[in-house]
Amino acid sequence: MNPQKRFKIFEALYKATPHPTTELIYQTPFQLLIAVILSAQATDKSVNKATLLLFSKAPNAKQLAQMKLSDVELCIKTIGLYKTKAKNILETAKIINKEFQGEIPQDRLALEALPGVGRKTANVILNTIFNEPTIAVDTHIFRIANRINLAPGENVLQVEKKLIKLTPKEFLQDAHHLLILHGRYTCIARQPKCGVCVIYDLCEYKKKLKN
Repeated sequence: MNPQKRFKIFEALYKATPHPTTELIYQTPFQLLIAVILSAQATDKSVNKATLLLFSKAPNAKQLAQMKLSDVELCIKTIGLYKTKAKNILETAKIINKEFQGEIPQDRLALEALPGVGRKTANVILNTIFNEPTIAVDTHIFRIANRINLAPGENVLQVEKKLIKLTPKEFLQDAHHLLILHGRYTCIARQPKCGVCVIYDLCEYKKKLKN
């Protein structure tokens, strides 16, 4: 795929969604971090339901750090892997409260050192909270990058590095959410909605449905 086509793809996606952002509901950077940790192998919708209850009891790191593990589990038991996630967010809250005075660190290594935080979660925080031009490659972005030949790769890190390198600078800040939303609602896994796709003419997917 040539640079001109890549530019047109992001331009079309941006015109369709001029204010792309996460669908996770949060009020503070700390709350977003907790929500992203909880979102692993879970839908944003299910996470939002769980965090509505959790954040009503513990809206910040200090208060969450003081909760009992059983109470945290009770708040988030509706989402997958809730026992492991409860331990992770409780420990993360304690670390942020003690070592960072309740604030989220703007540092990849510090973020990835937190329980439950990997490269993808760190990228989400760096992009959404600190406006860094990072791209967190989830299943949607990985699928689109390979499917339409935008930035093909064998694993998420390859795709991430290619997207960072090949995405036009004008769209690098928003590329993460533009691609996620497109993958979530249009270029879905089983039957992509080619008939309503804003980048249909630019797409290089060999099996795309005829308009």
